[in-house]
Amino acid sequence: MNQEKRVILVMASRLLGYPTEDFGKISNEMNDLMDEAIEVESLKEELKKAYVPLSSLSSREIQELYVETFDLKSKLGLYLTAHELGDSTKRGAALIKLQKVINQSGFERVGEELVDYIPMLLEFLAVAPKKPEVERIEKRVSVAISYMLEHVDEANPYARILVMLMKHVFPTPSKEEIKQLESGREEADLEELPYPIMYQ
Repeated sequence: MNQEKRVILVMASRLLGYPTEDFGKISNEMNDLMDEAIEVESLKEELKKAYVPLSSLSSREIQELYVETFDLKSKLGLYLTAHELGDSTKRGAALIKLQKVINQSGFERVGEELVDYIPMLLEFLAVAPKKPEVERIEKRVSVAISYMLEHVDEANPYARILVMLMKHVFPTPSKEEIKQLESGREEADLEELPYPIMYQ
């Protein structure tokens, strides 16, 4: 993976994380990162256009947009195994396997997010050594992001960040790969429970 792709992965990781800081600070960090690591001016301008729409929003508006985009729509969720397995009981084992690959690559998860949190996986892919297990994660993430891109509103500012990833970093998955992702999902069991959820 070349330097430009690594930079885009880091940028996307930062931009797709929950916006707790003033976006002006994040934007300055992105600009500094590109100035240091990307030489092609046309690419810099293209990448800037991917996140500039967010700069016109207040911190509160960005947070509300983030929640509305990623937390309230399952097809746009930011957890890899949730895309792949839905509410299947297999998800726990998949998370353990993912954690093992990350640990064996010499990295450690920090924070409270699950190990399949896509912004964290983007950062991992930017720095991880090239080996078959990591390449498989890269392929899985590319399928999930491509699936998200099919379901996000084109007018949503976050759509541009997903486009940036698919255009410059990840190969476009086949229709069969997207179909496999959809067929592997299990929906939540919403049948009425035979006992009360809250006990007196």
